[in-house]
Amino acid sequence: MPIWVALLLGAVQGLAEFLPISSSGHLALLQSMLDFEQYGVNAVAFDLVLHLGTLAAVIAAFWQDVKTLAVSFFQWAGDGFRVKNKPPRRLILLLLLATLPLVLGAVVEGYVESAFNSTLFVGIALCFTAGLLWTASRHSGGKKTEADAPYADGLKVGLMQLIALFPGVSRSGSTICGGLFAGFQKDFAVRFGFLMSIPAVCGAVIFKLPDLLEAGIAGPLLAPCIIGFLSSAVFGYLAIAAVRLLMRKNSFRFFAVYCLAAGFLTIMLNLM
Repeated sequence: MPIWVALLLGAVQGLAEFLPISSSGHLALLQSMLDFEQYGVNAVAFDLVLHLGTLAAVIAAFWQDVKTLAVSFFQWAGDGFRVKNKPPRRLILLLLLATLPLVLGAVVEGYVESAFNSTLFVGIALCFTAGLLWTASRHSGGKKTEADAPYADGLKVGLMQLIALFPGVSRSGSTICGGLFAGFQKDFAVRFGFLMSIPAVCGAVIFKLPDLLEAGIAGPLLAPCIIGFLSSAVFGYLAIAAVRLLMRKNSFRFFAVYCLAAGFLTIMLNLM
């Protein structure tokens, strides 16, 4: 695989994973345009490497939160698992509940894999993302944070993440929108949506690890994997900073218009 292809795919993964425009949809379209199969690379394994890059980005961007949650988790067991008046521990429970719906991902895995091979589906899903973002842009959110958000809200946002398994549906967009619809404070909706990606990606890594081990990353594939990982991490970190800034300015309508245009163009090209 040429280095420039790995660099490009990493950049697209990093930007689209956190900008609300669907990384899976854009990767599926780009791999189709580049005729990715000609490189003889295991697409699942390479995508996993790119996702590890975005995992590194979100951990770096939210390091203080990650550190606080890790310390709170280990202190929790020694404190009788009490959560009253302990916002970090409540956040851990909310994240766990938000991750639970992904267990159903194994049920729809076959449908998800089929969707990746259909540019028409990706186009329709991008239009769905556009509608979701436009609706959320007119929603000011609420005042809930980890200190008082009901645990049921974690499950609600988790169901939005389940929908985002399909290519063309933005994971960051759907989870942030889900948080806003649940009445989360804007900044907390962004934090929660991004922190949700950590257990989700870790779970995907464990689930897809056999594919990565089978494909291997030695020899000719080593350099593209390293470049793809670094590109995904750097552009992912920049995308997180951009989303946090744009969220404060309520500028998600631009992404809604972009997703609608990209989805409509994809559908038209598919039909033609």
